[in-house]
Amino acid sequence: MPARRKLTTFSRGRAIAWLHDGVSKCEVARQLGVSHSVIVRLNQRFQTTNNVEERPRSGRPKKTTPREDRFIQRQALQHRATTCKVIRWQLREATNINVSERTIGNRLHDARLRSRRPAVRPLLTQAHRRARLAWSRRHLR
Repeated sequence: MPARRKLTTFSRGRAIAWLHDGVSKCEVARQLGVSHSVIVRLNQRFQTTNNVEERPRSGRPKKTTPREDRFIQRQALQHRATTCKVIRWQLREATNINVSERTIGNRLHDARLRSRRPAVRPLLTQAHRRARLAWSRRHLR
């Protein structure tokens, strides 16, 4: 299930201002690209609390900060073939924070980047090389 798009604090304030100016809830929802029920709940919450700020949520806090997330993204974009293990080591060297490779992969996934794993394949032996050369010479003509 995709993550829901959150309204920024500015957009929530704008919605309340439009409602105060007499714009309909449906029109406000259409302008902001959200459901009518989102605007209804926002208006109800504003009426009771007089606040449009996002309330704190339950759940474990993230181990990385937004700045560290940007560092991870930058490393992945600058060195496309690098692995999560290497990015983890670079993050530990730069910020002295210890996170798992899974966390690095999750942050890359959140940024719509792909985490990399090196391909594991057997090395070519001399016999393999001779067989490949013989095959290419047979099929050259």
